[in-house]
Amino acid sequence: MRRGLLVCSAVAFSAVAAELPVREVILYKHGVGYFERSGELAAGESARLDFKADQMNDVLKSLTLETGGADKVIGLRYDASEPLERKLANYPIRLEPGQPLSRLLDQLKGARVELKFGAETVAGAVVSSRALPATEQQPEREQVTLLLDTAELRTLDLSAATSVRFADPELQLQLKDYLAAVSGARSQDARSVYIDSSDTGRRRITASYMIPTAVWKSSYRLIFGEAADPTLEGWAIVDNTTGDDWTNIRLALVSGRPISFVTQLYEPKYVVRPVAELPEDRAQAPVVHEGALGGMPQEAAMAAPAAPPPPPRAARENLRIAKEYAAEDRARMESTIVATPQARELGELFEYRFDKPVTVRKSESAMLPFLQQKVGARKLLIYADESSRHPMNAAEIANSTGKTLDGGPLTVFDSGAYAGEALMETLKTGDKRLISYGVDLGSRITTAFDSDSVRVREVHLRRGVLTVNSSIREVKTYTIRNVDQKAKTLVIEHPVRQGYRLLNQKPSEQTANAYRFEVKLAPDSSEKFAIEEERSLHNAYALANQTPDFLASFVENKEIGGEARKQLERILAQKRQIAALDNEIDQAQQQIGELTADQARLRENIASLNRVSGQQEQVQKYAAQLASQESTLASLRDRLTELRKKKTALEAELNTMIESMEF
Repeated sequence: MRRGLLVCSAVAFSAVAAELPVREVILYKHGVGYFERSGELAAGESARLDFKADQMNDVLKSLTLETGGADKVIGLRYDASEPLERKLANYPIRLEPGQPLSRLLDQLKGARVELKFGAETVAGAVVSSRALPATEQQPEREQVTLLLDTAELRTLDLSAATSVRFADPELQLQLKDYLAAVSGARSQDARSVYIDSSDTGRRRITASYMIPTAVWKSSYRLIFGEAADPTLEGWAIVDNTTGDDWTNIRLALVSGRPISFVTQLYEPKYVVRPVAELPEDRAQAPVVHEGALGGMPQEAAMAAPAAPPPPPRAARENLRIAKEYAAEDRARMESTIVATPQARELGELFEYRFDKPVTVRKSESAMLPFLQQKVGARKLLIYADESSRHPMNAAEIANSTGKTLDGGPLTVFDSGAYAGEALMETLKTGDKRLISYGVDLGSRITTAFDSDSVRVREVHLRRGVLTVNSSIREVKTYTIRNVDQKAKTLVIEHPVRQGYRLLNQKPSEQTANAYRFEVKLAPDSSEKFAIEEERSLHNAYALANQTPDFLASFVENKEIGGEARKQLERILAQKRQIAALDNEIDQAQQQIGELTADQARLRENIASLNRVSGQQEQVQKYAAQLASQESTLASLRDRLTELRKKKTALEAELNTMIESMEF
């Protein structure tokens, strides 16, 4: 057996193509399928593989060939694809939807046409053609003007012509090809790949490829009976949407999602090339020579040669475009593109391969059993939705089948009766999963929430920064009532919260978002299950900026050690002295302000009385009050200065104390 690479060849197809039937199909979960076709080819015969247009990219990316014997495949051909717009650009005509005949003829000015009007035939070259709008006297009509062989220009009514014929055979062929291209783009969805072989004899050829396919689906039944372990049945749903019958094929189903992508290999690609031209040669302008004024001095220096003229504007623009394309080309070059079937591991994937041949007709689907085994499972209740008062009937399934179980819907039967449905994710062998399939009306659950105030756990002081580690304790209590006359096991899913830690309970297991606690429920009983959590808080404060009341809250906290409390008490005492000085300073400033305002009032009264005769006694009285207030103000200002100095000294002492303290 030899495996050949794909080579495109222009070998002419001269024999009837043989079809290779499908022999093997492998379906994946990420939207592609592996297909293998094989058959015998006679000498010189070609094989044909039919695909849809949207499958060709994957075919050209994955197709491989195997041939029997020493002969090799000599060529592989396929129906080319080119965008319709590019195909039609090669024709001298353009047909738009609803386009009248006059516009077509106007595009073909100079073409020779023959028009029949009953028994009369008029022939000539098209000069122009147009559509005339409708008027009150005449309906809408079309006209064409021809240059007859007699050199006469004649305008004809196209609506009266019974036929129009192009005299040029090449133009007739172009119109036929144009219409064929439009029709083909609209209706041609099938693409064929031809495999050419040599003429030396018969050989067997196998072609394998990947194409987009419908994803296979899995469906399960979990059957609880009298036995301890239930039975798990798995069914695969396969859809044949390829357009070919799968008759007695080898079928395999793969669970997993390998990387797959689409690369545009089928559509032709065109590269826009830069325009680069040499600078144009400028025509030589005439030179006018001046007359001589006398003999040239021998010491005259030779003139420097003139600078060459700048390149023409068109050449400069072409050069700029060429540089831009060259930069884009370099960027592109630097980029890189980066049922009991047999079950077995395929690296990170898992394959189910059916032992017996499978038949699925085109446009049909099939349901195939791929699993029927006992599994480890136990019945549970799950409470995860606090909006409901009832937990869910559930089961914990342990995958002891030795196979990877692909994800899908699961229907539960209990004691021969339908119990509910669930969804199960892909389950690796040895793993386990919880599924919920119904509401347990025989159990009720309520919750209560309680929390403590913030409690300070630790206090540290370093370089004037007070670090406080505190916590808040929260308790959530689940009250469970089992009204059934049978024992149950309840799994409580308690959410995991950022920054909280459990204090009193140990979960049976933990997921990314929840703790799971198991609670045993006796028949006809009630249980309380409390979950205590603590949230830690970390805060830092610049001690010099805090108020005495803030510090007092820490000094009075019994959780703080004796040495730390003593140092905080010293700081608190200093803070209180400074606060007392602040009060005295405020009072002194207030008194100074009141006296200053009263002095202003007295001065205004004195100024008013001085302008009135006989008021000297009152003026003297006000002047005495002013003198007394000045003495008081001087005393208050001295007191204020003294208080400020004392405060400054206490603050400096406090800052030194804070900087030196550490605990």
